[in-house]
Amino acid sequence: MTKRFGDTIAVNDLSFAVNEGELVALLGPSGGGKTTVLRLIAGLETPTSGDIFIRGHRVNDLPVQKRNIGFVFQSYALFKNMTVYRNIAFGLRVKKWKRRAARERVEELMQLFGLEQLGHRYPHQLSGGQRQRVAIARALAPKPDVLLLDEPFGAVDAKIRQELREWLVRLHHQFNVTTLFVTHDQEEAMEVASRIGILNCGRLEQVGSPQEVYEQPANEFVARFIGVMNVIELEVRNGMACLDQIAFPAPGYKDGDKVRVGFRPYNVRVSPSTDEYRCQAVIRHTYFLGIMMRLDLELPSGARVCARLTKEDYKRLGLATGMRVSFQIAEHKILGAAQNSNAHTAAGSGCTHGER
Repeated sequence: MTKRFGDTIAVNDLSFAVNEGELVALLGPSGGGKTTVLRLIAGLETPTSGDIFIRGHRVNDLPVQKRNIGFVFQSYALFKNMTVYRNIAFGLRVKKWKRRAARERVEELMQLFGLEQLGHRYPHQLSGGQRQRVAIARALAPKPDVLLLDEPFGAVDAKIRQELREWLVRLHHQFNVTTLFVTHDQEEAMEVASRIGILNCGRLEQVGSPQEVYEQPANEFVARFIGVMNVIELEVRNGMACLDQIAFPAPGYKDGDKVRVGFRPYNVRVSPSTDEYRCQAVIRHTYFLGIMMRLDLELPSGARVCARLTKEDYKRLGLATGMRVSFQIAEHKILGAAQNSNAHTAAGSGCTHGER
């Protein structure tokens, strides 16, 4: 599927499938095309080329109301002049459900969503978390084939967002509705989804389980976007990619080639003894992260590497800012040939992401 807006390509030759009853996240930076994909599936936009199938039926030419899709917008989009009860019942009235069946369905959802005491209230009388629950209940009321969630928890604070994530997982197990949700929050996607599709500039970079995209990233963009990833540029000499005392086998590359290597901070082993490991560094900054500590290591060349270890290990080793240490990298991945000669400047820059 491709979608153009004038000269802008919002979705670029994208193909993927969501299995029946699966919960899949579309993850990527702002402007990556995630919301456009949802709008195309819902029928709110028309693809420039390509096809959309729901349960084996091509729906390109079906209007929105005939696709049997539930859509939850980031802004909730609740009807301000309707009570919670009437908001949830709205789709059932549009689809002409019988009054008794509609009342039973609304009451069932209000009970399951913890809204039974709020049926008479209006949206402005609810908290952000309650409004989001109403929006999802309204989308689920007509028993859609597919549920689409666009940044469903983006408008609530961090604590409520965490509670809603856990609630959504329980809800999905209970209703088993095929669900596709959009987020730019990597932690949210990894906690909630069974599979993650990573979009960048309208292209689908990788689809896989949270573990697959984290441990086996398809390219440097995925490696940097999912969790924290050190990325450093090394030069190949005698079959080894080298930077200072760091050296990795580089099969398939010739001497003089520049390659980019990625590794997670938890794969960096640090010792207060400069003799224990071959690689040398100075701890320039230490960041307290609760039960974890993050170290900013500066190599002799000026390149930076992030290491992560538990608070207990940090104390046991007697580490401190300004100390000279040795380190080794327990596991790494060659991400490919360098695209430019800005060696070392990207080292450790992945540390701007979350602390996974």
